[in-house]
Parts: sequence; structure tokens; C-alpha cells
Amino acid sequence: MERTTPKVDTKNMTVRVSTALVFGVFFFSLLWLGDRPWAPWTYLALMALATVMGVRELTLMARVRGFNPSLAAGSLVGCGILAHFFLATGSHDPLPLWLVFAAGALVIHFGALFFDPKLEEALPSQAITWLGALYLGFGLGFQQKLFMLQGTLPKTGSRLILALFIITWFGDTAAYFVGSYFGRRKLAPKVSPKKSWEGAFGNLGGNLLGAFLMQATVCPEWSLVDVVSLGLLLGIAGQLGDLVESTWKRSAGVKDSCVGVSIPGHGGILDRVDSLVFAAPVLYAYVHFVHGFN
Repeated sequence: MERTTPKVDTKNMTVRVSTALVFGVFFFSLLWLGDRPWAPWTYLALMALATVMGVRELTLMARVRGFNPSLAAGSLVGCGILAHFFLATGSHDPLPLWLVFAAGALVIHFGALFFDPKLEEALPSQAITWLGALYLGFGLGFQQKLFMLQGTLPKTGSRLILALFIITWFGDTAAYFVGSYFGRRKLAPKVSPKKSWEGAFGNLGGNLLGAFLMQATVCPEWSLVDVVSLGLLLGIAGQLGDLVESTWKRSAGVKDSCVGVSIPGHGGILDRVDSLVFAAPVLYAYVHFVHGFN
């Protein structure tokens, strides 16, 4: 096959890197102070903000297709799920999920009877409202749960969150450059024409590199099996998350999830958390079942 010319947008890359550095300094500062009493509350506020922004973007994408999901209801239920993860510690669960779901059903379904002017689209609209709440609530809720974990090393939760970010971001970066320079075979042309099998394998290589870096720096308790397993598991989960969000954008006919307000060089909040939303539950499941963290 004929080799394609690399397509790397250097101008956008400069903006992208600059924005990433600003956010990186903020997040890494928070992780460094992860053992302070106020740190979990600060992280909760960040996750709540990301939940509302993500539900907003999914709501706007759905409205492009004529549906009318509720931003308010989706945000409330999503933040309720997030609050469950924040409050649940061991056997203590003051806000059980069944209560969040029961209250969410009242808010989403009965609220629509009074406030939804397009009840003819009630089925898809309410389904999308639930989708936004569950997708952001669970995906970011597991990040909150990881942040609050305590182990034998100080700031265990901060270490795990840093590992989650680095492994995922190394994979995303490697996929971009490998796919741009060597991508020939389309991975999912109906979903994302720019993604290639070469980029996917480059992604996994970046994930493994990030996992080895985390073992050498912040997670010294990881064995070689942990490094390889987490690199591959988070890499696969992250790429699935990216493809899932790409199908939503494709169905709505939009290029970025932001639909108006964007993060410079990065698109919308869903474009930034799509991989993390799938990878965070995988990381939590691994450290829970393999290492016994609760």
C-alpha cells in the first residue's frame, strides 16, 4: 500500500501542549497535596464540575438530532452517583445507589411530565438523560474512589490517579504520532476515519511505557505482572472509551463534543475524559480484586 503523508497539525499541537501544561501543573499540584484534609473535597468539586460539563455536552449533541434530554436532571443524578462514591467508605454507605437511582427516576421521568415541551421524544430524550448521568457519574465516580484509597504508601490515591492519567495520556500521545506517521490500515472507518490499527498498537506501546514509568517513580509496589497487565488493560479500555464517544459524535454529526465552548486545542470535556471514564473503573477493579484495596 502507498504510504500516506503524515498529517500533524503543528499549530494546534502548540495550543494543545500549552493548555495541557496549564492543566498539568494544577492537577499535579493537587495530587502532591493529596493527603491534606481538604484534598478529597477539592477533587470532588473538580469531578462534579466535569460531570455537569460532560452532561451538558451530551445534552447539546442530542439536541442537534432533535431530542430533548434534561441537562438539570442528568447533572443532578450524575452528581448524586458521584456523591455516593465520595461518601461510601467500607461498610458505611449513607447514600446507597438504590436511593440515588430511585430519586433519579423521579427527577428524570416525572420531571419530564412538567418541564419537557417535546414529550413526543420522551423515550430517547429520557434515555439519553440517564446515559449522561450514568456515564459521567460512574466514570468520574471511580476516579473519586481511586483518589480516596489508602494503602501502605503515603498518598496512595494520588499515586493511582497519577498512574491512571500518565498511562492513558502516554497511550493517547503515542497513538496520535504513530497513527499520523505510520497509519495505513483503518481501525473503525465508520466511526473515526483517522484511527488506524498502527495507531492502536502505538497506543498500547505508550500505555506500557507509562506503566513502567509509574512503577519506577510513584508505584514501586507494582510487580512486572502488574505493569504489563495495567498497561494493556487500561490501554484497551481507554481506546474503547474513545471509540464509544466517537460513535456519539458521528451520530450527532459534530466534530468535537463541545458544541460551542471548548478547551483550547482539546475539544470538549468528553473528548478529554472519554478514555479515562472507561479506564478508571478498570484500574479500581484491578487494585480491588488483585491488591485488596477498598
